[in-house]
Amino acid sequence: MIIDIEVNNKTIKAKRGETILSALNSNGIKVPTLCHIDGFVPTGACRICVVEVEGKPNLIPSCSYPVEEWMKIKTHSQRVIKARKTIVELLLANHPNDCLYCERNGNCELQKLAEELNIRERKYSNEREKLKIDPSCSSIIKESDKCILCGRCIRVCEEIQGITTYDFAKINNRHIISTSFNKPLNISNCILCGQCIMVCPTGALHERNNIDKIQQALNVINKHVVVFYSPTISVSLAEEFNMKPGKNISGIINAALRKIGFNKVFDSTFATDVYIIEQTKELIYRIENNINLPLFTSNCPAWIKYAEEYFPEILTNISKCKSPQQIMGSIVKEIYSEENNIPVNDIITVSIEPCTAKKFESQREEMTNNGISDVDIAITTRELAQLIRLHGIDLQNIEEEIADFPYHTRSSAGKLTSISGGTAEAILRTLNYKITGKELEDLKISELRNNKSVKEIKIKIGKTNVGIAVISSMSKAGDFIKTLPKRKDLHLIEIMACPCGCVNGGGQPIKADTKDIKSRIKSIYDIDRKELIKVAHKNPQVIELYSKHLDNLSEEEKQKVLFTNYSKRDVLL
Repeated sequence: MIIDIEVNNKTIKAKRGETILSALNSNGIKVPTLCHIDGFVPTGACRICVVEVEGKPNLIPSCSYPVEEWMKIKTHSQRVIKARKTIVELLLANHPNDCLYCERNGNCELQKLAEELNIRERKYSNEREKLKIDPSCSSIIKESDKCILCGRCIRVCEEIQGITTYDFAKINNRHIISTSFNKPLNISNCILCGQCIMVCPTGALHERNNIDKIQQALNVINKHVVVFYSPTISVSLAEEFNMKPGKNISGIINAALRKIGFNKVFDSTFATDVYIIEQTKELIYRIENNINLPLFTSNCPAWIKYAEEYFPEILTNISKCKSPQQIMGSIVKEIYSEENNIPVNDIITVSIEPCTAKKFESQREEMTNNGISDVDIAITTRELAQLIRLHGIDLQNIEEEIADFPYHTRSSAGKLTSISGGTAEAILRTLNYKITGKELEDLKISELRNNKSVKEIKIKIGKTNVGIAVISSMSKAGDFIKTLPKRKDLHLIEIMACPCGCVNGGGQPIKADTKDIKSRIKSIYDIDRKELIKVAHKNPQVIELYSKHLDNLSEEEKQKVLFTNYSKRDVLL
């Protein structure tokens, strides 16, 4: 039911039962928040969103108070502004003065609020013992001194991922957000998905920055530095440079990376096509021999870490294929180096990913052979933007270029893996061809292209009615896995840790909203609709790679290049 309320002396429409904040946002009236996350039950913890309601003696938190018919509201009265200003001033009293070199300088919600409220001095002083930075983790840095106790990280970790790495704690008479027993992040149950970074309003949580490592690598004489980027990067980087959200700028990225000084620029969607083919082979083998079904996908390192911690009993069901990042690094180190007579010790591989967990994955012991890692340095979309700015490259005025031979051709199926459901769709396309010798009549599988966290379909391929499940977010995955003992109808389960998939990864632009993520998804589907090579098994460069190299490898050599294994991981829960 639609009702009328009065806001700042003007009548607006609102839905009965919705919150004041929701009604204001729907009518284009912006009220600042710090603890609020769209789609979550409000907590009203930060009080930044308070408004003045006629007849109420106290200011009301708009995020948690429902609208009432003919309610009269002031969103920016002097009383409201003074209250918000006092709250921010108190937060700043406990906050470090390191904005100039903070990771979130210029993209910090607390900094932005201070500017909007015209706070130009530290009004309150508070001397307290500094909390130590936690640099223990390969992917995420935790700086508790910058935490404003908004609780967003706790809620995302618990409600979306079902992990509960963080919680409120009191240490030495001081409230903080802590891991279990206040232990370092690297021995916690964190799966390193980075969703906590995406919702943190300050720099209390951020990725481990590897830009200095890249700069050092580029300046080492006689080192051959190879860079490759994930399928998702080309449709998300544009937002960092005020371009249209979702714009596909792969050609611009290729040109920019060459200007930075990389010796070779490859599109790791090429390796994604290899991953699709190998995972399809593995699925066919398991179906034919009826072993270790259903097969779980292995391209999400946060999901893999989750399985190692919480469901070690299903590790034999997870695909043995390395992720596309690791396959690309391995191909460069094992095949490209030999073809070009470059000693493997002289090659440095750099991967650009939408994911913070990829940093962890690149350092896994399983991804290293004789001290040589498949991927030497992994950076996020945000770090790529920083690297481009560091080198003074104007993306608005740069000629597009293609990636380098021989790893520049890709299928649109490889691009689909950026989205929840895309990996399953890509595998089904190749699975149908491998079993029947024919392409699917309709390559677009609409049932896998919705925003649901859990999707299931059945599709007849040959004599088998193949059962597929697609899940995004670990809380949904955990619930689903518990039902598997009663399920005998599933053959393939795709799992991604981040809601919607890699397009919403923990290494993507922080300022993105739901519309931006939808724009990225639309761009990926547009690429699939327009491009000619729509299946991994018809990528001519991949076909050549198999005929020249992969098909001639021994089982031991193939294991080294394409496959890996996982084991139970004991962590402090």
